[in-house]
Amino acid sequence: MSPRTLLRTTLAALSAALAAGLGGCSKPSPANLPEEAAAPPAKVRFKTDWYPQAEHGGFYQALAKGYYKDAGIDVDIVPGGPGVLVPQLMLAGDTDIAVGRSDDVAVFVSKGLPFVIVGVYMEKDPQAILVHGESPVRTFADLNDRSIMGVPGSNWIDYLKVHYHIDFRLIPLNFGIAQFMADKDFIQQCFVTNEPYYVTKNGGHPRTLLMSDSGFRPYRILFTTQGYLKGHEAQVRAFVAASTKGWADFMSGDPAPAKALIAKSNPNMSEEFMDYSIKAMRDFHIVEGRPEDGERLGQMTRKRLEEQVNDLVQLKIIQKPVPVDTFVRFDLTPGDPAPGAK
Repeated sequence: MSPRTLLRTTLAALSAALAAGLGGCSKPSPANLPEEAAAPPAKVRFKTDWYPQAEHGGFYQALAKGYYKDAGIDVDIVPGGPGVLVPQLMLAGDTDIAVGRSDDVAVFVSKGLPFVIVGVYMEKDPQAILVHGESPVRTFADLNDRSIMGVPGSNWIDYLKVHYHIDFRLIPLNFGIAQFMADKDFIQQCFVTNEPYYVTKNGGHPRTLLMSDSGFRPYRILFTTQGYLKGHEAQVRAFVAASTKGWADFMSGDPAPAKALIAKSNPNMSEEFMDYSIKAMRDFHIVEGRPEDGERLGQMTRKRLEEQVNDLVQLKIIQKPVPVDTFVRFDLTPGDPAPGAK
């Protein structure tokens, strides 16, 4: 089955799940109730990690096409940006659900923070190493004794050094490409959906090493606090299902509704750039993963998450293994989980 056919099948299953009632019980339609008896949809504040962009497309598709409304929730998508500390905002009660990475949540929980992963929206992390086309760096091992501009404290830094028996100097990431364009030997952290586009537009010839190909494979996830989940499980379940449906539709259908909302919220997003990002997500199997590897849209597997925890312990990023069930809920994703998901 092709990734596109798999996504269409997923979309059909999600539509059925939403129509059947996400909470597992049927409710009268508000249209059939007296006007004064129809309850308003539950408000959900959703925080992203950056300005509106195609990498958030599934959420905007769900908003634009009414999937959240159909699920009985009123979702407010609140953009992030540089310097925005999403976990702190969540702990302060300023947001309900947010995007993140599974490895980061495992670290937070190991420190006693009450976070829980409730869903996956990207099977592969789009983070990568960006080099020039003529660079001698062809593999992760080739990064030895070089300088890389990246985000200090990122878990992938320790992973590459230990796993490949290499060392390199880190330059703090400034979220620009000026230094990269000025120096053919420059290397920096990037998203395969983003910086290569601008490098190419400025006459460069970039190549990338996708971080998930190194063996370090965090999911891009949806997370909340244990307290919010306990008091709002129906809303969380509805949000995960509608968001997954939005991603299936965004990646396999017409992404125009989401693109229009993104452009309205962020005028810097051109249609050309968004189309580039969508193509990159498809080419690198970022959202849906590879069906031949047993991956599918929205899937979390216990085995993969346990491997991530073990990696973090071996890297001494966390002191002892954190049981996966203490920070992951596998039962909130609609549809039958694939083998190994439980």
